Amino acid sequence: MHPRASELLYVLMGSLDVGFLGTTNKLFTQKLQEGDILVFPKGLVHFQFNSDANNAALALSAFGSASPGTVSVPNSVFNSTTDDNVLALSFKTDVANIQKIKSGLSG
Repeated sequence: MHPRASELLYVLMGSLDVGFLGTTNKLFTQKLQEGDILVFPKGLVHFQFNSDANNAALALSAFGSASPGTVSVPNSVFNSTTDDNVLALSFKTDVANIQKIKSGLSG
């Protein structure tokens, strides 16, 4: 998350699965292809990952500020309605590890 700037993501090669959590914790997702552009709104938790293990992806990010900042937001990520499979792919792990992380944050 970038508290001081929106992020523009441009896919140069391949495809990316992207998403962000809206202000009501609703998950918005989309698959971007080469040439696609997406703006992640300022201050919202977001992700991007390449779900195609056989083809590389390349993207360029730009910010609306020279100092966009970043915030570590484990509770926003792991205590949301995001599907455990999406989290597992995003963090390059398995669902069992995602569930361990979630249980560690709840106690």
